[in-house]
Amino acid sequence: MKEDNSILIEKLFERATEYGRTSYDLLKLRTLDKLTNIVSSNIPRLVIFFLMSLFLLFLNLGFSFWLGEIIGKIYYGFFIVGAFYGIIGIFIHFFMRKYFKRIIGNYIIKQVLK
Repeated sequence: MKEDNSILIEKLFERATEYGRTSYDLLKLRTLDKLTNIVSSNIPRLVIFFLMSLFLLFLNLGFSFWLGEIIGKIYYGFFIVGAFYGIIGIFIHFFMRKYFKRIIGNYIIKQVLK
């Protein structure tokens, strides 16, 4: 009788260990699936963001040089364009920061819960 109980306890312990390993492997696979989904959906966005950033950089450089030529000093064009972006940055910081924070937070939550 004691031998039967010890055999049952050993089998129970083996099954519990196997269940723990299986649960851990399942958790790893689910995490990998979510991570792969997030990364694969964001890579095209990052490429587009990079290309648009380059476009805007060269557009701003061209505009700064053109504006500087009109004013008479090239660096004045850069000061004006820099001041323009500074004003936009201050406006966003004081008036739209919570809006952007909510949008980005909701996007991250949506991606993780997919």
